[in-house]
Amino acid sequence: MKQWGFYFDQTRCTGCYTCAVACKDWHDLPAGPVNWLRIKAIEEGDFPDLFVAYLAQACHHCQNPPCLKVCPVEAITKRPKDGLVVVDRNKCLGNRECPASCLQACPWHAPQFGPEPGAKMQKCDLCLDRLDQGREPVCVEACPMYALEVGPLSELEARHGRNVEAAGFTYRAKIGPSVIFRPKPKPSGGD
Repeated sequence: MKQWGFYFDQTRCTGCYTCAVACKDWHDLPAGPVNWLRIKAIEEGDFPDLFVAYLAQACHHCQNPPCLKVCPVEAITKRPKDGLVVVDRNKCLGNRECPASCLQACPWHAPQFGPEPGAKMQKCDLCLDRLDQGREPVCVEACPMYALEVGPLSELEARHGRNVEAAGFTYRAKIGPSVIFRPKPKPSGGD
């Protein structure tokens, strides 16, 4: 199986939210708290020694996904051909009946339930409809700074190395998130 994943160049991201807006629009997500792709702003230090970076986070399509293990009805599966973690919303019990174990199990809060009663779990599916047509996910296509890439993890590693740390992100080896970073370096203090 080829495990697919994300490459995120934190040095390029300006926090413009174009990827997040494109995702929400493409998937017809209503205005409100559900966002399959979230942008986290990281701000550290005091003037004049400031550090600001952004972190784009969606589902990391983990190699050992904790959400899959805790779903009481096996609504979450991993596609054999590319390792993508997908949800069968017809099987999902919804936010009324389920203890939301998947949401609690994911350290990055990728699984989400809408606020409406009976809402089913939803999350980034890496734009399966687009991938199956040979197209890039909408977030990758929309990014004006070319900060995102998607593909087989082995190919991303060959191009960009195997850095799994970035400002605002904690890698968990046991879970194996399928993500590689070019982190934004923090400025060295002093003159």
